[in-house]
Amino acid sequence: MQKIRLNLWFDTRAEDAARFYTDIFRGSKLGAITRYPEAGQEIHGKPAGSVMTVGFDLNGQSFLALNGGPDFTFNEAISLEIVCADQAEVDYYWDKLSEGGDPAVQQCGWLKDKFGLSWQVVPRGMEAMMHDPDTAKSARAFNAMLQMKKVDLAELQRAFEG
Repeated sequence: MQKIRLNLWFDTRAEDAARFYTDIFRGSKLGAITRYPEAGQEIHGKPAGSVMTVGFDLNGQSFLALNGGPDFTFNEAISLEIVCADQAEVDYYWDKLSEGGDPAVQQCGWLKDKFGLSWQVVPRGMEAMMHDPDTAKSARAFNAMLQMKKVDLAELQRAFEG
């Protein structure tokens, strides 16, 4: 078992979100679903038997989705990054995760999914371009990335190479 697990707070759609994510990421699975008991209703305010938490696993990373109510929502201060092998994989995750999401916040590979969770979908090698010792090359790649919503690896590479 992982020592650290990411906990995601939802209002009422924890199970929907867990199913959405496990359908997208190959080799992923749903875990245990716990339900709110009658005990403590004066505090949690949830109907007895409704979903409280859903455990799920995405590519070996454990998550817990909690139906905690409307008090807290996601924002861009936290995002999940997917490092993709190639443009086809970038396109796959971008298309699947952005479906029903908020297109207004998409830039530099970031998107917000339909549950409000932010993701950055990037190709492997992009970080190396940004940290290249040739600052002119890295600056060109960085400037190109700033113009993109979904990262285009070929365009990024052209900019990097000058």
